Amino acid sequence: MSDVSRRGFMQAASVAAAAMGAVSAKAGVAVAPAAGKIKVISSSNGAEATRKAYEMIAVGSDPLDAVVAGVAIVEDDPNDTSVGYGGLPNERGIVELDAAVMHGPTHHAGAVASLQNIRHPAQVALQVLRRSDHVLLVGAGALDFARAHGFQEENLLTEHSRKIWLRWKETMSEKDDWLPDPNEKEPGVAAFFEKNTILSSDGSRLRFRRPTGTIHCSGINAAGDISCTTTTSGLAFKIPGRVGDSPIIGAGLYCDNEVGSCGSTGRGEANLQNLCSFAGVELMRQGASPEEAGMEILNRVVKTTETRLRDQDGRPDFGLNFYLIAKDGRHAGVTLWGPEKYSITDENGTRLEECRALFTKPKG
Repeated sequence: MSDVSRRGFMQAASVAAAAMGAVSAKAGVAVAPAAGKIKVISSSNGAEATRKAYEMIAVGSDPLDAVVAGVAIVEDDPNDTSVGYGGLPNERGIVELDAAVMHGPTHHAGAVASLQNIRHPAQVALQVLRRSDHVLLVGAGALDFARAHGFQEENLLTEHSRKIWLRWKETMSEKDDWLPDPNEKEPGVAAFFEKNTILSSDGSRLRFRRPTGTIHCSGINAAGDISCTTTTSGLAFKIPGRVGDSPIIGAGLYCDNEVGSCGSTGRGEANLQNLCSFAGVELMRQGASPEEAGMEILNRVVKTTETRLRDQDGRPDFGLNFYLIAKDGRHAGVTLWGPEKYSITDENGTRLEECRALFTKPKG
């Protein structure tokens, strides 16, 4: 059998397995796990993603197909303003998406960055892995590649996200010509800004903290094969073309089928400067537990954080989370600032578990 034919056969088998999982889940049929080792973990916004991925893995889907199908639920959700459709745009009001995938058994990866008009960047990243000789495609080239593989373009900016972006432009300075609408009454917009307004480091004025957000998802099957994906709309109101950690292999995600997987949400620049996901997996290779590895990479971030990004007590004033799973099924979520949770689905069902925190946010 030729390489092309073999690859086509494997892709067809993978699609068929994914379809079986989707039909089973839609029909409400209880899916028995193939073995107790199947686990899927994700960021806190990924509970349904882990459930979907677990069901697909349990009926034979490749973990990579399963986690990509899982995060598509969040990419489709207009109420999650950090991922896919409805994600918050760049400073020009254009939604730009980043995503990456990594397949443990082959150690292959695919990624896209600054992708516009395509709702499911993780699925495009999967095609980069399978249908190209490259790992990362960006901007117009990524869009051309997506169109060539049948992805349909659409406007990803929802009315809710547009209003948040416009309010940001209207209130970021008292010296420009933008003025907020005095009749704007949408409670979600006001709540968004209230949630993300903090005191400046010297305590003298309010400062708007642009939110970050992402979904990471890792899965392991009964044979111990691991795969992962990370997908995001990135830092809200970013400079056009800004790329965070999510599509960078070794930063936004990394897996080694002999060791485990690590992925991230939060401030991408801090992760990029430390290649934390690669480091987390290597620490597990050296014998650290997922939690120990996660706390070590957080401490490395703290040591390298520049002064302007520290609070009055010298701690990073941004958020950063990691989600780790080991070959033997041990798992952990860690966070710079707790309390924070992560999602998991295993033989005990779908639930949220507490992340181990380096620092704790003050109450109130």
